[in-house]
Amino acid sequence: MSLISDPVSKPAPKRSLPPVIRITDAAAERLREILSGSPEPGTAVRVGVENGGCAGMSYKLDTTTEVGPLDAIVEDKGVRVVVDAKAVLFLLGTEMDFRTDKVSSQFVFNNPNQTSSCGCGESVSITPATAG
Repeated sequence: MSLISDPVSKPAPKRSLPPVIRITDAAAERLREILSGSPEPGTAVRVGVENGGCAGMSYKLDTTTEVGPLDAIVEDKGVRVVVDAKAVLFLLGTEMDFRTDKVSSQFVFNNPNQTSSCGCGESVSITPATAG
């Protein structure tokens, strides 16, 4: 009779990862206003980045009912935001805010991966986050 037992493999505990983006109260309020006008249930706001502008990239917002298998989903403060799979590394750690001043109202992205922006503020340069 052997006194040594076979070790039983246990799955590693699942870590909860921080959300790709954080949503401020002001952004959540504006997103709720936008989504309340959608005729389709389950509509979310899709956030991504696209090539363009004088600094190289710009943030993109749209409404969607589709979620891709690699998209990140952030559900916070009563809103659902889908982060495009191609944008996850560019947006990792970003805070999404909404600001209104005397002449404009807009979503603002406080992105730690952003390295510069153009003078008009419409485009940015972003370095993807690295793992580790």
